[in-house]
Amino acid sequence: MLCIDGVEKSYRKGGLFSGERQTVLKNVSFECMPGECLGIIGESGSGKSTLGRLILGIEKPDRGDIFFEGKSVRDRRVRVGNISAVFQDYTSSINPFFTVEEAIKEPLTLLGKVRSDDRSKMDRLLHQVGLSPSYRTKYPHELSGGEVQRVCIARAIASEPKCILFDEAISSLDGSVQMQVLELLKDLRKMYSMSYIFITHDIQAAAYICDRVVIFRNGQIEEMAPMEQLKDVRSEYAKKLLQMIMA
Repeated sequence: MLCIDGVEKSYRKGGLFSGERQTVLKNVSFECMPGECLGIIGESGSGKSTLGRLILGIEKPDRGDIFFEGKSVRDRRVRVGNISAVFQDYTSSINPFFTVEEAIKEPLTLLGKVRSDDRSKMDRLLHQVGLSPSYRTKYPHELSGGEVQRVCIARAIASEPKCILFDEAISSLDGSVQMQVLELLKDLRKMYSMSYIFITHDIQAAAYICDRVVIFRNGQIEEMAPMEQLKDVRSEYAKKLLQMIMA
């Protein structure tokens, strides 16, 4: 469904007029299948969040391409309504002047899908992410971090996309709230038959929710493995990450 084909990305070093460039992604290729939760794992600076921005069309690769159902995501029409995202910084993900209802409606408005039965859909979405209909009129500053991230998740599923990208979406939450959100994500994936791209540095979270992982190191794929075969990884770097689960 989602195909990353020979993607490379670099940025200028030392200012706008510098000719020196730093390579962030090097010849990255893999696929995410329909209904799969694919983990993108790596330490800070490994290039995984850059890859997320390329998948979302926020940036363009220097080489290679990313395809969704055979069409390049460089075309906005391919992405809109099909690929949603939930980010780490939930505080800046929602307009502080929007109510919860307005925030969740935002992607539907952009798609021209606002309908007369939106109130019942809004209540259903809130229920699905563990919030009551009373939250519709609340503002972000009235919510806890976990509640705001649940609103972000409700917004991401509102358009019923085929794929959601989560970029460190639970890393800013407290431990107990992280587990609640992971459980929520597992339930929603079954409910909507969506694919997830789950970008994280937390291999324990990936082990809990993902079907398969792509391990990144210095902008390259170090190893790929189904979760049930993670104990059989070959590279020393992947083994080191695995030890974090076993500890």
